[in-house]
Amino acid sequence: MSARRHYAVPLPGRPPLLLGARTLVMGIINVTPDSFADGGERFDPQRAIADGLQMIEDGADLLDVGGESTRPGAEPLPADEELRRVLPVVERLAADPRVPVSIDTYKAAVAREAVARGAAIVNDVGGLRFDPELAQVVADTKAALVLMHNRGRSREMYREAVYADVAAEVAGELEEAVSRATAAGVAREAIILDPGLGFAKRAAHSYEALARLDAIAALDRPILCGPSRKSFLKEAIGDKAPADREWATAAAVTACVLFGAHIVRVHGVRAMVDVVRVADRVASAR
Repeated sequence: MSARRHYAVPLPGRPPLLLGARTLVMGIINVTPDSFADGGERFDPQRAIADGLQMIEDGADLLDVGGESTRPGAEPLPADEELRRVLPVVERLAADPRVPVSIDTYKAAVAREAVARGAAIVNDVGGLRFDPELAQVVADTKAALVLMHNRGRSREMYREAVYADVAAEVAGELEEAVSRATAAGVAREAIILDPGLGFAKRAAHSYEALARLDAIAALDRPILCGPSRKSFLKEAIGDKAPADREWATAAAVTACVLFGAHIVRVHGVRAMVDVVRVADRVASAR
C-alpha cells in the first residue's frame, strides 16, 4: 500500500475539491421507486431533500443524486422522467454551500440541466459509453467527471463479466475512458475514476478490483469506490438483505481507504463517517 496522492479537482462555481489528506464520504440519494438499497424510500423529493440535508449534518462531504436505478436488470428511464425526479432535489441541495452535489447520470440532457441548477460533478456509470454527447456537456460546463468502469447496460452487464486479469483490464478500460473524455475537451484534472464494484463483475471480480486499486492509482487520477450494500458482499456474509449489509459495508469501506480510495460512496453516512475516520488514522500511522 503506497501513500495516497493528493489532488485538487476543479469544480464550477465552487472551490476545488481537495482529495488525499483524508477520505471523503459521498452520501447516496436515490430518487427512485426501485432502489435496491433503500426500497425507494427517497422517491418523494421532499424526503430526498430532507435526507440529503441530514447527511450533511452527519458528516457527508459530497452528495450524489440519482434518478434512475442502475441495479443489474434495471430498465432504462426516459430523460424527461429522470429530470422530473432529480432537478428539484439537485437545485435545493446545491443551494447549500457546505458540500458539492453530484448528478448520477449517463445522459447528456440530464447532466446539462443538473449542472445548470448547481450540480458540480457528473457521475457517469457508463464511462462515456452510453451517451456520445455526455463528454461534450461535461467539457462545456466544466463539471468534474467520475468515470466508472462498466461493460454493458444494466440488463446485460453480467454477460460481459469475463476477465483474464481483472485489475489490469479495469485499469486499461478506465484509461480508454479518460482518453474519450480528454478528446472531447474535459480537463484531465477534472476526472475521478471508479472501479465499478458490482458492475459487470462477479463477486470475485469485485473483491479483486477492490484489492488492486493500485492498478487504477497508476493512472494518476483520484479514486472513488462504492461498495455500499452491494450484492458482492453476500459471497462473504451470506444472503442478507441490503439493509443488513452495513457491517459488511464497513469492512469494504475500510479496505477501500487502506488500498487508496480518495472518496467512498455510501448509503449510511453517519456510521461510515466514523469508519472512514478510524481507517484514515490507521493509514496515517503506517
